[in-house]
Amino acid sequence: MTTHLFRPIPGSQPEGLRIGILGGGQLGQMLGTAARSLGLRVIVLDPDPDCPAAVTAHAVVPGRLDDPAAVRRLAAQCDVLTLETEHVPVAVLEAAEAIVPVRPGSSVLRLVADRLAQKRFLATHKFPQPAFAWAHDSESLLAAVERVGTPCVLKNRTGGYDGRGQARVRLPEDALAAWHGTGAQPCIVERFVAFEREVSVLIACALDGTRAFWPIAENDHLGSVLHTTVVPAGLTPAQAEAARTLGGAVAGALRHVGVLALELFVERDGSLLINEIAPRVHNSGHFTWGASPTSQFEQHLRCVAGLPLGPTQPTVPVAMLNLLGDLWHDGQPPPLPAWAADVDVHLYGKRDARPGRKMGHILVRAATATDALDRARRLHAECVGLQRPTAPGPDP
Repeated sequence: MTTHLFRPIPGSQPEGLRIGILGGGQLGQMLGTAARSLGLRVIVLDPDPDCPAAVTAHAVVPGRLDDPAAVRRLAAQCDVLTLETEHVPVAVLEAAEAIVPVRPGSSVLRLVADRLAQKRFLATHKFPQPAFAWAHDSESLLAAVERVGTPCVLKNRTGGYDGRGQARVRLPEDALAAWHGTGAQPCIVERFVAFEREVSVLIACALDGTRAFWPIAENDHLGSVLHTTVVPAGLTPAQAEAARTLGGAVAGALRHVGVLALELFVERDGSLLINEIAPRVHNSGHFTWGASPTSQFEQHLRCVAGLPLGPTQPTVPVAMLNLLGDLWHDGQPPPLPAWAADVDVHLYGKRDARPGRKMGHILVRAATATDALDRARRLHAECVGLQRPTAPGPDP
């Protein structure tokens, strides 16, 4: 969606406004595509000059996200900074804030990027979450497991994603082995939640305080990596309204600017628990690109640049299927069956198709959410079958 209803950042011209993005992965790539439709310029910081975002950005600044000098080089070329990952040191963002506005800023990252800080933030505001304790050595780990009880989940305080840095503990005597398996780092110990479903609340928080919500999305994971997302989620109207209210309260407490994703567990009694906060565009929000008048990527840029928010309501039910490197064979993506000619395919252009690595995603539309999800699952099953190498026969 192209617009000229600009509300510029003071001192900058809206046409060609320069937005720096910390991170050049697939999220940065899609932000770059959205920026071009808005007449904005994107400059990306990433260690790899040939990162996925390089194909849509106007420029790439080579450098590590934890290098203050590299971030300052990026900031010097931009009018405002944003990020595609929360794994940026707070001190680095503070250094950038001395040069340009950063949205979301260091105050948000300080409360979110460290899981213990995030848990304490939620507790301070009395937001619902699973019971937890924290540990920094073997003695405090055993005490934390005893306090929370088993089964429980260990999660490294920083750096984990897609199940990395996490381990489930079924019995107290398994705790030390699980902790060493995740690197023996400072962690939180969280009560295991036997949830009925997991959902995402996706919120756009504008610079002037206005907000926009997309319909609640329901997520399913495979091997700790998001597998499918379907919209609308299978919630009652009361549950959906409670989820939106909770999401808005969290965003308000953070004073967040940009897109924010709130992952929630829906317990069997219908109550909601916050799993995690992601202060950025999110994998579960990919359905918005192709199924919503304004994608999460365009909306995030509108927030960051001070533009008015766009409409969000999808026109039809939709399912998103993640494409992981497991489906690639001999460096090639899986061929789609003929019946799937009407789906939207987004490939990220990553060179190495490793198992578990997100290589792309597919959007499937249908008359109902159930039909869309069934089609996505069938598509995945057929892609797995098509890409499974044939076992060699016996030597002649």
